[in-house]
Amino acid sequence: MTTATPTLPAGAQATGKTSTTAGRVRKRLNTRIATLISIVIAVLWTIPTFGLLVSSVRPEDQIKSTGWWTFFSDPQFTLDNYQEVLFGGSSSSGQLAGYFINSLAITIPSVLFPLAFASLAAYALAWINFKGRDWMYIAIFALQIVPLQMALVPLLKFFSTGVSLGGITIMPAWDLVDEQKFAQVWFAHTCFALPFAVFLLHNFISQLPKDLMEAARVDGATHPKIFRTIVLPLITPAIAAFGIFQFLWVWNDLLVALIFAGGSSETAPLTVRLAEMAGTRGNEWQRLTAGAFVSMVVPLIVFLSLQRYFVRGLLAGSVKG
Repeated sequence: MTTATPTLPAGAQATGKTSTTAGRVRKRLNTRIATLISIVIAVLWTIPTFGLLVSSVRPEDQIKSTGWWTFFSDPQFTLDNYQEVLFGGSSSSGQLAGYFINSLAITIPSVLFPLAFASLAAYALAWINFKGRDWMYIAIFALQIVPLQMALVPLLKFFSTGVSLGGITIMPAWDLVDEQKFAQVWFAHTCFALPFAVFLLHNFISQLPKDLMEAARVDGATHPKIFRTIVLPLITPAIAAFGIFQFLWVWNDLLVALIFAGGSSETAPLTVRLAEMAGTRGNEWQRLTAGAFVSMVVPLIVFLSLQRYFVRGLLAGSVKG
């Protein structure tokens, strides 16, 4: 008696092989050796930051005479470095408190503006049919390859002289002074961030279930309501991911802020002041270590507070079946 062996379709066989391969890779990554290697990499990656923290709380003579690892054999602790670098009254001190506020004033709007514009643009390019939509998306995608440095001079000319066509002034010069120059930095960072932000968010929004959108339209929901009540909650991981990247980029930026905000204490961010300290007083290690750690605190808080969104399922619970 002959028994026929069932034959699986080619697609099912490929899926089975893929799942088997993924299972083997996952199994190897869950071994004790892989875990040990991950711990070693994490420790090695953290040691420089830990050394910077230890150095920032050591007295000046200890920093300049011994390595930070000697802190454990001869612990001497002080917060004078932070007091001096943040609120010192002399010109030789860091006086970073004001620059810290400037960095916040530059970074927060420079993250929120591109997120707001890019999420709206990504939704329109993904779910609203209009003529030239695909070509517009291709043009936005292509803008990612334009080096930022190529746009600095034209953008600075745009701010300083405005826009004229045939002798007619279409847009006058901005002529901003002091804190008003923050607007130039916001504008520049928003322009530079929009292509990547639209591309990233469009990839997430376009993958949302079509049935979900059609069901919302059947219930009478308009595009603003769909975007506000359905799309935004589902793309939270993408928003958090771009928010982290943009925040780190803007917070650590020196070139754009120095060109469009200037180097005065009213508008310059932390990076400008730290560059000055490293360039003119590079031997003041106790101030440099404390100032460097001050500049690291906020990005660390932002990353640790938002990294949980990376592990959330994008569409968990959105549809059944």
